[in-house]
Amino acid sequence: MQERTTTTGSGSGGVASTAAGIDMVDVDKTYPGSAVKALDDFTLHIDPGELVVLLGGSGCGKSTALRSLAGLEDIQAGRILVAGDDVTGVPVNLRNMAMVFQQYSLFPHMTALENVEFGLEAHGIAKRDRRSLAMGRLELVGLSELADRYTQRMSGGQQQRVALARALAVSPRVLLLDEPLSALDAKVRVQLRDEIRRIQKETGTTTVFVTHDQEEALAIADRIGVMNHGRIEQIDAPERLYRRPATEYVATFVGLTSRIPCVCEAGFASAFGRRVPLLPGSTDHGPAELLVRPEALEMVADAGSVPRRPGARGRVAAVHFLGALVRFDVLVAADDAYLPESSGPVQVTVQMASDDAAAGVHAGDEVYVAPSGMPSLAVPADRR
Repeated sequence: MQERTTTTGSGSGGVASTAAGIDMVDVDKTYPGSAVKALDDFTLHIDPGELVVLLGGSGCGKSTALRSLAGLEDIQAGRILVAGDDVTGVPVNLRNMAMVFQQYSLFPHMTALENVEFGLEAHGIAKRDRRSLAMGRLELVGLSELADRYTQRMSGGQQQRVALARALAVSPRVLLLDEPLSALDAKVRVQLRDEIRRIQKETGTTTVFVTHDQEEALAIADRIGVMNHGRIEQIDAPERLYRRPATEYVATFVGLTSRIPCVCEAGFASAFGRRVPLLPGSTDHGPAELLVRPEALEMVADAGSVPRRPGARGRVAAVHFLGALVRFDVLVAADDAYLPESSGPVQVTVQMASDDAAAGVHAGDEVYVAPSGMPSLAVPADRR
């Protein structure tokens, strides 16, 4: 396993830090009294300096994976390696990692600077070096002007920046972030997630970020690992994960999808009168459901004539104006020619740029919808 050493600029105190690669191999974790594995043969590889997000719903094992990597949880099987060294049984304080929790765990009777200095003191940094290192990290997170303010007088976003500065001050090989933004309001959360990404790139610190927020994951990650039942179902770059989901769970958990009845044959699906290429992992023959992204559906307003291109006829159930985007919920009636006889009505979601949205389309209007031809995943019907 490689290590990569980076030296940050004057704004971070000129601290040299070593970014370490990570391997978690066949890790099992079961909590006392539970018959279900929190981590089940869990395997994860992270390159030095990479920011990987573990994404999933409650109980999927993402926080357990993070805590196991930190040494806060004992594992029953498998190995954890950092820069090639087996740290499976190594105590927390000897792993050279730093963790930022959802709760900031700051000392309210201390200033921002004193909080960061305390973290350095706990790691044995000499007193003569602590002040300059702490100030450098506060500058890195944009809080040098508030160094002397008590943390109890700071906003939630400012407190989280102090917690991040304290974690980075010791130049950890690995930075671990456990849903660090979930307690913040939406606007601050967006601002701080972008700051975390900027800081991570500047320091080059290997980072593992746990969240249940899809938008957050897509915005900051080098790669996203989608977890389900204690395992990673797919790990990929954000765009590839979104556009080429490998499993039904990934396709339905990350982003919006519509389920359209289709018939699969020879690597293609026929759905709403269109032929759509199938992604790897799709069912390869017979009746199925096509999982289609909202921007991969086209919509044409019914002008009382035959549509220019084939598609299923539906009625707009709702229109959602989202600023730059507009989403249309369209209900295709059960008697539409493109639906199988056994099917009930099908609701699909169509998304387009506001400037391109069908002019004058309102709830209640009749429209035609069809897939645009973007490769999609097909799964066997009636699996829900």
